[in-house]
Amino acid sequence: MDAPSAGSKGTVLSERQRIAWLRLIRSDNVGPATFRDLINHFGSAEAALAALPELSVRGGATRAIRIASEAEAHRELEAAHRFGARFVGIGEPDYPQALKQIDGAPPLLAVKGALAAAKRPAVGIVGSRNASAAGTKFAAMVARDCGRAGYTVVSGLARGIDTSAHRASLGTGTIAALAGGLDKPYPPENLGLIEEITGGNGLAVSEMPFGWEPRARDFPRRNRLIAGIALGLVVVEAATRSGSLITARLAGDFGRLVFAVPGSPLDPRCHGTNGLLKDGASIVTEPADVIEALAPLAQLELFPSSRAEAPAGESKPITMPGDSDRMRIIDALGPTPVEIDDVIRHTGLPASAVYLILLELDISGRLHRHQGGLVSLSD
Repeated sequence: MDAPSAGSKGTVLSERQRIAWLRLIRSDNVGPATFRDLINHFGSAEAALAALPELSVRGGATRAIRIASEAEAHRELEAAHRFGARFVGIGEPDYPQALKQIDGAPPLLAVKGALAAAKRPAVGIVGSRNASAAGTKFAAMVARDCGRAGYTVVSGLARGIDTSAHRASLGTGTIAALAGGLDKPYPPENLGLIEEITGGNGLAVSEMPFGWEPRARDFPRRNRLIAGIALGLVVVEAATRSGSLITARLAGDFGRLVFAVPGSPLDPRCHGTNGLLKDGASIVTEPADVIEALAPLAQLELFPSSRAEAPAGESKPITMPGDSDRMRIIDALGPTPVEIDDVIRHTGLPASAVYLILLELDISGRLHRHQGGLVSLSD
């Protein structure tokens, strides 16, 4: 495992902060977006943890919120240490710079392997699990040439295209984004591959707890890691309903370049990629297409550094909104997703009050967050 980089951009969390961050993200009803809002509002994870019970009650929760304990956080850190892994916070030097810019970036990533792989510009390569021989060969060609050009190849460790891309970039550097915990790679037949990745020039990353068995709903979250880490995404083969198309949509939402490899209209594995081309994805017929398109982006300082967290200190007093303000917010919300700015304009309340009330509803489990920063009231 690489040591933390001295002099790199970012702020290294103290051990106390890391424990508090881990406790906060593992507590009930706290996802990445909620985590960010809590830190912004209360100044530190410790202050946010102290505020969770009151926020939950004020939001209308019917039962006490479960807050991860210090003992639980210590156990997970110890499990990571035994596994040869560690946790990297979103503002730290070793956190992937492109990933931290996306909506809902994970506050903490469990990582194992060569951290240098996360410091280079990355290209994502994804595609069908039931890939053709031609598809896997082409994915390997793109991965190999992109690696030689200085890019880290990121994929999802799945069968088929993902596996081919990882294997072709073992020597130059590859990142495997996992849907489960770092100690629960999927599929099982790629256990040897993940060991080759983390034992060489590659890196495994996950936002899930150790021991977490991946479920179907965890894979879209994994896909967002791939789309967020990469400057561009190459889809080699994908059916009409495919997880690779979810990754492509996310990449487009994040402002990444989306590439697709054309295929036979008679092959169902190519229907999705051909559809991407119709929708404006860049065509790829040779690895140079990807390398030349990404070159201007890789040379720019696209992702400036930011601090991980304000230093611990006295939190500024926060005025809690009254019940009448809370009801105005609740009345303004419904099952249809809306932008928070529209809620602020509709109610005429100060932005700080609106955000705090939304946090209360979120922590109590009554608010639903959508892609693009939209919110709605849960049923």
